[in-house]
Amino acid sequence: MKSILRPALVLFIVLTIICCVAYPFAMTGVGQLLFPHQVSGSLLPDGKGSELIGQEFSSPKYFWGRLSTTSPMPYNATSSGGSNNAPSNPALGDEIKGRIAALKAADPANTLPIPVDLVTSSASGLDPEISLAAAYYQVDRVARERKITPAIVRQTVDKLGTPQYFGFFGEARVNVLALNMALDQYR
Repeated sequence: MKSILRPALVLFIVLTIICCVAYPFAMTGVGQLLFPHQVSGSLLPDGKGSELIGQEFSSPKYFWGRLSTTSPMPYNATSSGGSNNAPSNPALGDEIKGRIAALKAADPANTLPIPVDLVTSSASGLDPEISLAAAYYQVDRVARERKITPAIVRQTVDKLGTPQYFGFFGEARVNVLALNMALDQYR
């Protein structure tokens, strides 16, 4: 029994040190060297929030992101999760109708089709990005509210836009927070 127990205990201790101490410290160190901003949580300069979590923007001079279903407040990272409302659920229909009404009220002259990501929430409720179509839909409203030309706003969207992964996977998108922060220079 002693001949089996001792090697098992030694192996347990060695593997615990490797897997629970050495490996995490090594990966954290490599990450801090190569990707310090990302390893630190992609925190905003003021330390209040992260680039990886959606932020609430309600002013018409800002681009609006996807809806958040987290509670008790929007974009609450401690209660991540979608609403799980099925397409047949009236609550989802009411949510979509309310968002469509808000978009039309903010820009009644806009006759473009409303992109689906502007009227639905993401699976996590924390999505920081919208499709380029959703950003282009909002260009005229944002330009008008900021008293700048739509061309400047569109150029900013194009500059900050991220293409599809590998040129075909996913959708071209833009980070709403980065976009709004870039446009804040025009006040």
